[in-house]
Amino acid sequence: MKTVEVKTNIMCGSCIAKVTPVLNETFGEGNWKVDTQNPKKVLTVSAENPTEEEVKKAVEKAGYKAEELA
Repeated sequence: MKTVEVKTNIMCGSCIAKVTPVLNETFGEGNWKVDTQNPKKVLTVSAENPTEEEVKKAVEKAGYKAEELA
């Protein structure tokens, strides 16, 4: 299992509902979470071998932005 974290603009439960189908399809249900309480809105993906680029593309496919967590 490998973990990737990225900064996103996923702000609330409604946003999470919009990205859920894409993230579940890409990484599997239960393999990701968004910390909307964190000011950086951190998306954490724990899967077999996710890359930061894959995570960014999945988030962008759902209509949101993701960038490297600084």
